Amino acid sequence: MTAPVKTPGKKTRKSGQESLVKRLTRQQLFIPLAALVLLVLFNLIADPSFFAVSIKENSLGNPVLSGNIISVLDNASELVILSIGMTLVTASSGGQDISVGAAMAIAGSVILRLVCGGQVNADTMHMNLFLALFIAIVVSMLFGAFNGTLVAYFKIQPMVATLILYTAGRSIAAWINNNELPIMNDLSFKYAGTFLPGIPIPTPVFITIFMIALFWLVLKFTNLGLYTQSVGINASSARLNGLNPQRVKLLTYMILGACVAVAGFIRVSRSGSINYSRIAENIEMDAILAVALGGNALSGGKFNIYGSVLGAYVIQFLTTTLYKYDVPSTALPAYKAVVVILLVVLSAPVVREKLSRLKKAPAKAAKEVS
Repeated sequence: MTAPVKTPGKKTRKSGQESLVKRLTRQQLFIPLAALVLLVLFNLIADPSFFAVSIKENSLGNPVLSGNIISVLDNASELVILSIGMTLVTASSGGQDISVGAAMAIAGSVILRLVCGGQVNADTMHMNLFLALFIAIVVSMLFGAFNGTLVAYFKIQPMVATLILYTAGRSIAAWINNNELPIMNDLSFKYAGTFLPGIPIPTPVFITIFMIALFWLVLKFTNLGLYTQSVGINASSARLNGLNPQRVKLLTYMILGACVAVAGFIRVSRSGSINYSRIAENIEMDAILAVALGGNALSGGKFNIYGSVLGAYVIQFLTTTLYKYDVPSTALPAYKAVVVILLVVLSAPVVREKLSRLKKAPAKAAKEVS
């Protein structure tokens, strides 16, 4: 008699499906993508009109796109740009810069000082806007170099080093304009934070796309990403391979400074003025959460900028959803913290490893019984 031939079709198909699921869940972008899908499904079920996009007239009478999705893309702009720089800083130094909100206040104050020409209420710009932005970028990069020097050369823990600017930054911003609140009434100044004439898509969306494309090119055609990861993984080993860890860390903090200036420019351009104590309030925490939510290790090393960008959009999507359902602004940080903490914990390698073991336990027990 011949032994019965086993047909492994079902088993192979099942194991193939399991391996596919395993590969998907191990992807760095799985958690932010899963969070985005959950938010989309929740809003589809609760109120499908959440995704409605319409054309309305703005205050100038120009037709522009309006809707919650447009608000997410628009309002996430500053956070996305900051998350790019924060990712590089985290990867190289194994720490975070908590001064980006205060630094945005400084950058915005510099821009308003230059375009207003020292006046409290200006009707026309006294300096070319691009030149003012360039000067603000240089100033912000200098402050970034200050933070980077403390971290790279004086070996101060990043959060402690950046606490100095976090504490003093908004006072410096107020001092730049003599503790006055300058107002720029020139409509062209507000184009970068609102809409360009004849274009229905918010201008910050285009600026964000430009910044993402710029960093894509930089990471693709330079060794910045490789050097940053090498220093973050093992600075001593990187030094033995000819890199200067101090310079790499300093460079990432200066790059974050440039990102801060662009984000600050968008923020003051939205209103044409500045409130030193309120501008970009708590945005540093959202930027750090975007990096973590993107699957990047906060201890440094390997990173994925696009994960941080997606994490920033998820955070803004969550914020817009909470506002949509009338969550009080005072309670918003608590709701956001609970949801984001859950997502970050689930993305932790230790938790994912334990969940994987729990999945394997029933199969292992069944195998032993048979």
